[in-house]
Amino acid sequence: MTKLTNIRNFSIVAHIDHGKSTLADRLIQSTGTVADRDMQTQLLDSMDIERERGITIKANTVRIDYTAKDGNEYILNLIDTPGHVDFAYEVSRSMRACEGSLLVVDASQGVEAQTLANVYTAIDADHEIVPVLNKVDLPAAEPERIRQQIEDVIGIDASEAVLISAKSGLGIPDVLEAIVNRLPCPEGTLDAPLKASLVDSWYDQYLGVVVLVRIIDGQLKKGDRIRMMMTEAAYTVEKIAVLKPQMVDIPALNPGELGIITASIKQVRDTRVGDTITLDRKPCAEALPGYKPAQPVVFCGLFPVDANDFEDMRMAIEKLALNDASFSHEMETSAALGFGFRCGFLGLLHLEVIRERLEREYDLDLITTAPSVIYHIHMNDGKMLELHNPADLPDLTHVDHIEEPRIKATIMVPDEYLGGVLKLCQERRGVQLDLTYAGTRAMIVYDIPLNEVVFDFYDRLKSITQGYASFDYQMIGYQQDELVKMSILVNDEPVDALSMMVHRNRAEGRGRGMVEKLKELIPQHMFKIPIQAAIGGRIIARETLSALRKDVTAKCYGGDASRKRKLLDKQKAGKKKMRQFGKVEIPQEAFIKALKIDD
Repeated sequence: MTKLTNIRNFSIVAHIDHGKSTLADRLIQSTGTVADRDMQTQLLDSMDIERERGITIKANTVRIDYTAKDGNEYILNLIDTPGHVDFAYEVSRSMRACEGSLLVVDASQGVEAQTLANVYTAIDADHEIVPVLNKVDLPAAEPERIRQQIEDVIGIDASEAVLISAKSGLGIPDVLEAIVNRLPCPEGTLDAPLKASLVDSWYDQYLGVVVLVRIIDGQLKKGDRIRMMMTEAAYTVEKIAVLKPQMVDIPALNPGELGIITASIKQVRDTRVGDTITLDRKPCAEALPGYKPAQPVVFCGLFPVDANDFEDMRMAIEKLALNDASFSHEMETSAALGFGFRCGFLGLLHLEVIRERLEREYDLDLITTAPSVIYHIHMNDGKMLELHNPADLPDLTHVDHIEEPRIKATIMVPDEYLGGVLKLCQERRGVQLDLTYAGTRAMIVYDIPLNEVVFDFYDRLKSITQGYASFDYQMIGYQQDELVKMSILVNDEPVDALSMMVHRNRAEGRGRGMVEKLKELIPQHMFKIPIQAAIGGRIIARETLSALRKDVTAKCYGGDASRKRKLLDKQKAGKKKMRQFGKVEIPQEAFIKALKIDD
């Protein structure tokens, strides 16, 4: 059994693209945890989407055996966490299983918005933090300036920051020594009743539900009868293993260790993340505090293109929800799109990733409706309703006022792009709270309505700053404003998938942009199609899609003009009838493209 003083549990935190996953690869490779022939880049990013986009979505863990310079054998448990704001829930969860963090900062780009967000999460979890400057071999690297920046912006001592290049392997032995010497060991008592924290769980088609646990006190052995304190369910442990990253079976897990167990658990929803696991016969006195459940902030409807795929889609969504505790869903119906689900996400990237996983892993064709946020509708009788879908807005005569969620957005941007970013935030009804400098980079803090951010704010920010800006946000509460529901009518029929809540002052511009875009996207039919944007009964914008015209006079050579006129009048009458009964076909991409309006 390894002594507690020889165990280190740590996570790696950084902004996107600063080299977290590459550093994890080098640590695994240099300690011989994985043979060179089995080594591949982004080893811990197991999903195809993670590899393609070069981002980490799920936090992954690996156990590394390391012999230090002092001759002692150490066990290092590494948790590789996501860097993107939409997966902050994964980060905060993983932090609770560790005692320390490596803070990786790109030596050429410096501290970014998500570096800040993730470091504060680590500080909240009482972590010891070791700064690591990556990419020091790049010509643009300025390690001394970035050291100073870490001290100025984050406020932690960076004088002993480790200088590395994760790509070439430079400085990796120094990182391993810093982990052993500068990060604290876990605490725990072997003789106390078992107390273990449930860090994560996922479904494996051969093993059933696999649970990642961190032992706080006591010992967990194969054959033990365990109890989940939140759900009161009891199971018998069948398999105990550690991830290297392949599973390696071991007889028992001791205090301070991270490992996985299986126990014939049928559904992942029976394993609540943050639950406390103890022995059925000899339970511990009190449960661990657990995690705050994730709050979805963006909602949208997902519908199958082919209504016959609805059952397949339901099974796929339920399977995905098992592995992703921050994704919520409920059934809904739409007049335009039939049966589907109203789903809640932590942000737009989260939405894109879930949609892509459904389409790839389960072979589904989906339509996504306009993303929206939760509005608070205060009624005249004093009641407050939560509105997830703008199409469900109650009659305005009964509504006293509407409140929308606001966020505090932190944007870090090089000085030369500052003007464009300030203009964008003002356009989106933002209120400036703060503007400070760290070197040549400005840090802007804005109070912005969330509904102005969920559409294409991030895309616009990236294009204005040529990709140099970094963006992070947190919810700050609700505020009353003049909001109205804008409906889109195609051929006098409302399309509920395109209705949205907008600010009264911006409704006209938004409506005009929407109908112009739809005019380009909807194919011509044999009859004229009016496309309108309306607030209540008032039309605020309109475009007319002209009819496809068949040449009915082609067979008339010369002769009397009244003969042609007669044929054209007959065609006109037929079109009028068609328009009355004609159904307009709206292609799927029109729904998605119509929402990305450039202001």
